[in-house]
Amino acid sequence: MNLLTLLIIAVIAFAIAYKVYGGVLDRLVEIDEKAKTPAHTMTDGVDYIPAKAPVLLGHHFASIAGAGPIAGPIAAVVFGWFPCFLWIVIGSIFVGGVHDYFGLITSARHKGLSVGEIIGQYVGKNARTWFLLFAWLALVLVVAVFTVLTASAFAANASVATAGFLMLLIAMGMGFAMYRMNISLPVVTVVGIILLFFAIWIGLSAPFLFLDKLTWTWILIVYIIVASVLPVWMLLQPRDYLSSFLLYVALAGGFIGILVVRPTLVYPAYTSFKTSVGYLFPMLFVTIACGAVSGFHSLVASGTTSKQLDNEKDTRLVGYGSMLLEGVLAVIALGTAAILTKEGMATGLAEWGGAVGVFAHGLGKFMAGFGIPEETGIIFGSLTISAFLITSLDTATRLGRYCFEELTAEKVPSISNRYVGTLVTVVAGGGLALTGQWTAIWPMFGASNQLVAGLSLLGATAYLAHLGKSYKITYYPMLFMIIMTVVALINLVFTNFGKGNILLGSISILLLILASFVVYEGFQALGRFKEIKASSEAK
Repeated sequence: MNLLTLLIIAVIAFAIAYKVYGGVLDRLVEIDEKAKTPAHTMTDGVDYIPAKAPVLLGHHFASIAGAGPIAGPIAAVVFGWFPCFLWIVIGSIFVGGVHDYFGLITSARHKGLSVGEIIGQYVGKNARTWFLLFAWLALVLVVAVFTVLTASAFAANASVATAGFLMLLIAMGMGFAMYRMNISLPVVTVVGIILLFFAIWIGLSAPFLFLDKLTWTWILIVYIIVASVLPVWMLLQPRDYLSSFLLYVALAGGFIGILVVRPTLVYPAYTSFKTSVGYLFPMLFVTIACGAVSGFHSLVASGTTSKQLDNEKDTRLVGYGSMLLEGVLAVIALGTAAILTKEGMATGLAEWGGAVGVFAHGLGKFMAGFGIPEETGIIFGSLTISAFLITSLDTATRLGRYCFEELTAEKVPSISNRYVGTLVTVVAGGGLALTGQWTAIWPMFGASNQLVAGLSLLGATAYLAHLGKSYKITYYPMLFMIIMTVVALINLVFTNFGKGNILLGSISILLLILASFVVYEGFQALGRFKEIKASSEAK
């Protein structure tokens, strides 16, 4: 089988889905282009700020992408490339894209509040509390994992660290240029991209940030505290927009390279139901994660993106479209692993720096097909992933802050502010990062992340039921995600306790308990909506 064939199938499927299924979603929720979004009605200069569609697409895509759609498919290829490919395409279209779309539109129609608040309104106050606790714990795990991964990437390669640092300075300059000097977006974009590639050139030719992993961990902890409380226009929005161009170039380079090289898939299409990472069900779906669906996406959509949505009509592009783009990235990432033999894959993981290294080397091979030196392509791939690691890191911190603020707003308003919320989230996540147990945290992060997706779809289902609309489009994906991730979490409980890891085993149990409360109340709410609908129809 040729990788080009798989990629073309995926792109065609995603293009049709965007036009057809995206239109179904728009009609179902009755998109209103004249409705004023919270970005306009609640503008505060910090979190609520209207963003043009290309800028918001860049922010959202950069925030949700991270290393997930790259590391996940590469890790899951042990089951064979065929089941991975099927889930990436089917999951992105019917589960992940739907999940992200509803995370954005429901939040935008509820003052930019989080998925937890949506669940609180349509399921119940107790469910809201359980969900926010669950989401906050999941985000703490995200902060822990991505702090370690980013620190490791920066410590391993001073070029990556140098270019990443310079990108932050460029992004802040872009923010001031657009929002304080009123320079047009096209001008700022062109200048920003030129400076971005100049920063990469400096990183490659004259790196100056040579620090060890522990030092970078502490620097990142301080950084995410500052980044979480700064206004979005100052760093988050322009940095994500700028970073998105790296990913666009990587996507284009990978696609063109595959078109030219047409690499053959040599990894087995299917291996076995049980592998080194566990059974195909549920571990395939937990491992691929962001490449097909991710609960983190709904937290981004309802946390930062909905507060910047300029017009409801942008929901399909930003919410649904971003997930489909991520699906393309996941297919390319899968291809970088599937062009290797089993032995070559094992060697690559060991000698190239894990899944990130496998992707970077694969991208280097693809780009070499149209004249880019393979080593340059490898370095560019590493720089791209590192940029998104830090993007996901500080976005997760801000989202954790939002969850904490919403949790404490009524009961303890004195600590419901961005400073306390940020500190509590960073202390918990940074503390876990400093334990050095990130490899044990990763599978738990994957399972909890996917369960957040199931619970978010539960909120979307309750919202549609409340409106009296058909909710099959969210109900069946929700059922699948909840069943699959609960099985995975139960497995992790036994795994962690079996290895004597009391802390992570206890967190796994806590996540299961919180999720069960939300699910129970969710189905109770759906039952009430059915009764109300039946009663009204009888009259």
